[in-house]
Formats: sequence, structure tokens, C-alpha cells
Amino acid sequence: MIICAGKSERFDFALPIGVGLINAAISLTQLCILNRPKQLIFIGTAGSYANYDLLEIVTSQGAANIELSLLLGKSYTPIDNVIISKGSIVKNQTIVNSSNYISTDSVLAQEMKKHNVGLENMEFFSVLSVAQEFGIPAGGVFCVTNRVSPEAHNEYDKHHLAALDKLDSYAKEQILPRLASEL
Repeated sequence: MIICAGKSERFDFALPIGVGLINAAISLTQLCILNRPKQLIFIGTAGSYANYDLLEIVTSQGAANIELSLLLGKSYTPIDNVIISKGSIVKNQTIVNSSNYISTDSVLAQEMKKHNVGLENMEFFSVLSVAQEFGIPAGGVFCVTNRVSPEAHNEYDKHHLAALDKLDSYAKEQILPRLASEL
């Protein structure tokens, strides 16, 4: 099953699950209860903490939920905040951090990079959390729309439509044929 956030990121081959950690978790749980998939592939845009180029396609099987306050030593968490899925058809190039907030601090982006976190996307941690709960292999395909910096929103706006086109082509050429061959 291919899923996406929805709203401004929709694809004709993907089911929308909602924007942000909470909406994605609720909707995806409902989908998995009603029609348990063999595999979950999330497709969407992401901001780069690392050295990924704008409009580069990056795949992942790993997600984190690291709030920037943790990097500043102003918070802690009792939960396991990193999940690595196994068995997905996509390769694990990096860990994707998820938060309901978009990062704009390039200094903290370097801290994320030191923790082997390369991208940020609002929904992916929820996707891997739900997949883990149901024992479903999962992965993500992302197109970089911006670097984490004070200009993140402007870069996102500038590259969003091109990123959606790249994701659409990539999914139709790479992901859909692989999923079809698994059936």
C-alpha cells in the first residue's frame, strides 16, 4: 500500500493519511485495521539536515521523533524515539525525523546530522510506529524541497510542485512495478 500525507501532497496511486504525527497515526491505524497491507510505502516531501541536494530522491526505513529542545538539553523522553523497519522494498539511506514543526535553525540541523538524521518529514515516524505495531514492513520515498534554514519555507514553496512531479515519476517507474511483482 502506498500512502501520502494528503492536502497539498496527493498522488493518484496513494491513499492520504493526513498531515502531521497525530492525523497520520490515527488514519493509518484505521486503514491497517480495515485492510491490512503486506507493505507500507510512504511518499512525500522532506527538508534536508544533511548534504542532500534540492529535488533529490532519498529513501528510508528509519524514523526518529527528536524535538529540537532535546538537542538543546531542555527536554528528555522516556520513549524509544528511533524506529528502523526491516523488509521494505526501499533502501535505508538515512533516518527521517518527524515533528509537527518545521525546523529553520541551520545550527541545530548540524546537530541532527551528527545523530545520523538526514531529513525531516512530519508524518514518517507515525508511519513506522503504526507499521511496527502491526508487524508490517515499511519504508519511505522523499523528495527534498528545502534545506533546514531560515529560508526553509521559501525554498519549500519554490520547489514543492517540482518535487511532487519527481515523486510521481519515481513511484511509477520504481515503486509500483516492485509492489506489483510482489503480488
